[in-house]
Amino acid sequence: MNGEEPTINDIGQSDVSWFAGLLNVHEQPVLGFILLYAAVIIMSIVVFNLGFARKLPLLKNVIVYAALIIGAFPITIFAVGMPIVESLIISALVLGIYKIRLRSHKKDQQSEHKTS
Repeated sequence: MNGEEPTINDIGQSDVSWFAGLLNVHEQPVLGFILLYAAVIIMSIVVFNLGFARKLPLLKNVIVYAALIIGAFPITIFAVGMPIVESLIISALVLGIYKIRLRSHKKDQQSEHKTS
């Protein structure tokens, strides 16, 4: 080291998570961070909608989405170096599979009750 503090321009592709590298955070920090922030927001909303069992009234939905948007900012800072978006994608897949299996199980139960 030459005694200088590292800057954002010193970050290489090996220093960022896979998804952050895909969005070129290491080459274009501002645009890459904005895209990463959008990805965190979108995946957080998807995971919330798949994981939350019941519908909320409009005002509560607005409050929840506002909290998601605000909370996604510090999560995005961590997502530059850690696999946050990748974890949200896996969570969405697991919750999606769960929802599909739950729906098919409920259909099977309803068809059994109708034939009984």
